[in-house]
Amino acid sequence: MYYSIAVFGDCRETFLRPPALIIEFGPLQNGGFVRHFVLRVLAVGLGLLPFTTVACNAADRNFSAPAPSVDASLAAGKSEQTAVLAGGCFWGIQAVFQHVNGLISATSGYSGGSSTTAQYEMVSTGETGHAESVKITYDPSQITYGRILQIFFSVAHDPTQLNRQGPDEGTQYRSAIFYNGDEQKRIAEAFISQLDHAKVFARPIVTQVVPLKAFYPAEAYHQDYATRHPDNPYIVYNDAPKVEHLRERFPELYKKLTAGLRSGD
Repeated sequence: MYYSIAVFGDCRETFLRPPALIIEFGPLQNGGFVRHFVLRVLAVGLGLLPFTTVACNAADRNFSAPAPSVDASLAAGKSEQTAVLAGGCFWGIQAVFQHVNGLISATSGYSGGSSTTAQYEMVSTGETGHAESVKITYDPSQITYGRILQIFFSVAHDPTQLNRQGPDEGTQYRSAIFYNGDEQKRIAEAFISQLDHAKVFARPIVTQVVPLKAFYPAEAYHQDYATRHPDNPYIVYNDAPKVEHLRERFPELYKKLTAGLRSGD
């Protein structure tokens, strides 16, 4: 059985607005949550809005943020550390970091709210305090926390967009760094100050730097979404360009996924 849906509004939300495009796809899984697969192409197909309104601005910017002037040193031996970042739809953030050397896993989830509201349907209301986030597990002997932030600010998202990212609107799509310890806080705050001082962005950086209270993994159908659904129009327009720009701008850090999926937890 196949389904047809009208495409409009935010990337995975449906509203009573004039449709811009009809997409047909196969049987829906996970209870038929249509809203998870809706993409914002309103007026692009009609020629009313420029393409850059749909593609996340992080993927459109033709530059890389400078290397952080304050950073941790590479560890002497192999171990595991974690970073939790939020910058719009977690599909794209996860996809970018799954292609970074030194990363062990990247897991989509929720941070900023309570355990009782860490469910997609509730988080999507924008009233839970949660942000769609990604927990990154990495080997500090191969990559530093500062380098992870450099990628985050360069290709993964646009840190100047307040409570939105590209086509997605709401506090759940805010830009945030959930630090785990004083060192991560120090590096994050110093890097943002460095970017502001260098006037890397035309607009002010609005990224929150807040302590990590907890991270709650998202539902299974959100994990590795870009890897499992590379032809989904939302992924094609918004997230695939970010991964390509990672390859172009950080070739020494880029890795091609060759086997298995890379979510953790």
